[in-house]
Amino acid sequence: MSSPARSFDRRVPAIWAALLTVSVFAHTHVELANEAARGIPMTYGAALAIQVSSHLVVAALLPAIYWLHRRWPIAGGPRNLAIHVAAVVPFSIAHTFGMAALRLLWFGGIVGEPHSFPLTLDRLLYEFAKDIIAYALLSAGTVALRHYLSRPALPVAANSVAEPERPPAGPRPERFAVRRKGREIMVEVADIDWIEASGNYAVLHVGDETFEIRSSLTKLEGELDPKRFVRVHKSHLVNIARVVEVTPWVSGDWRIRLQSGAEVNLSRRYRQRFEALAPVRA
Repeated sequence: MSSPARSFDRRVPAIWAALLTVSVFAHTHVELANEAARGIPMTYGAALAIQVSSHLVVAALLPAIYWLHRRWPIAGGPRNLAIHVAAVVPFSIAHTFGMAALRLLWFGGIVGEPHSFPLTLDRLLYEFAKDIIAYALLSAGTVALRHYLSRPALPVAANSVAEPERPPAGPRPERFAVRRKGREIMVEVADIDWIEASGNYAVLHVGDETFEIRSSLTKLEGELDPKRFVRVHKSHLVNIARVVEVTPWVSGDWRIRLQSGAEVNLSRRYRQRFEALAPVRA
């Protein structure tokens, strides 16, 4: 399958750039304070270079973290959580060796100053302990930004429902053909838990698996049975039969938990449409 064309939100790199910049200067001051407490003299420039090298590698690893969260959302169950726990190991290895290489390049190759960064077992374990926290914070930021930036830009009254223009109704598909490793796989519509918009593609979430098809969410909404699939967010359709729990969240939105363990937003903009099929009682 060809690589999907995804919509690009310029706010994401801008926000991460701002957060990482603040983190660089905060960690620089901590580095100086720690070295001063140990009685080791260090210039501000050296401390800044050390933190910049670390944060540059983190920035380079962020797309991989986004891919992991998109492929295996943490809310998808224990299996997905275990995948993220295991991912800390390659994350820490890449981060440690990456910043060691950058520091060697800067101090030894450009500035011409001595700098020691021995890659011993003790040092790797020390960096791994820090990277556990770093991966957790980056993951939390990834999930939080995704939920925040996916909210409607303008508030909509709770009793108003924006109905998208639907294509003319036709035969309801019972299955989709998706390509996986050079083979066509048939995915039963009844087995789909929820569907997520992704640029010119739609992502079918079926248990722990995801499949991409070239279609807009609005087109799928018009093709699928409206008594089975309901729009709950500008980027989400859910199979009403797979919903197990609906709970209040923030700013009038709700959270839907599915049988697979995945959670999606029920935007107040679409709540009336959802409650037409599954009334939510206080």
